[in-house]
Amino acid sequence: MKRGHRTGKPKAGFPRFYGRHAVIAALANPDRVVRKIWGTREALAALELPPVLPIVYADVADLGRMVPSDAPHQGIVAEVEALDDVWLGDALEEGQDDKRPILVLDQVTDPHNVGAIFRSAAAFDALCIVTQDRHAPPESGVLARAASGALEVVPWVRVVNLARALDEIADAGYWRIGLAGEADMVLGDAIGESRVALVLGAEGDGLRHNSMAHCDILAKLPISPRMESLNVSNAAAIALYAAASR
Repeated sequence: MKRGHRTGKPKAGFPRFYGRHAVIAALANPDRVVRKIWGTREALAALELPPVLPIVYADVADLGRMVPSDAPHQGIVAEVEALDDVWLGDALEEGQDDKRPILVLDQVTDPHNVGAIFRSAAAFDALCIVTQDRHAPPESGVLARAASGALEVVPWVRVVNLARALDEIADAGYWRIGLAGEADMVLGDAIGESRVALVLGAEGDGLRHNSMAHCDILAKLPISPRMESLNVSNAAAIALYAAASR
């Protein structure tokens, strides 16, 4: 899939990824530039590293000061360049001959949630994840750790205008389903046999009205009344499973 230039604000600085899954996946991604790597001798000895990659041996305490407090770095930290974004048109063209779902996140900003959603998107073979650039987290060690390598394999489309992107998705033949607790129809009845774009809002606020207006239908997950709602990453996993198991 082709990667394009940024369409929104530029990424600042160089993210530092940590943990074996995130770092190994970054090293394996031909589109990812790994600038430098720090690690314990034991952790680095277990990796196949490019000979030109700058390596700094460090102890566990030094690595702990390079990552968020109590973050499980597993003896390895890498400084990387953020990936170029994928053009929405390129993603839609790649998906024109299959039924892989699209995930659209409406102002989901928590990097733990977004990372977990990437992991589910990879597990259930989503075509891409679409976010609004100004209301989505940047690539970071926290997000990459939560994604467990999926950040390197699921295309991330960052757009300026989410409503316009939803219109483009509809023009490409996708049935846009907005997940909303107040909907009358459950997701299983709303999915049908068409290609689907699953649209999820942030926890608490949910989908914005403008995003709802750019969906073809609203649907809810059939959860027990004992629980008002689910974490957005859990909801995304269930919705992706429903799409995959049609």
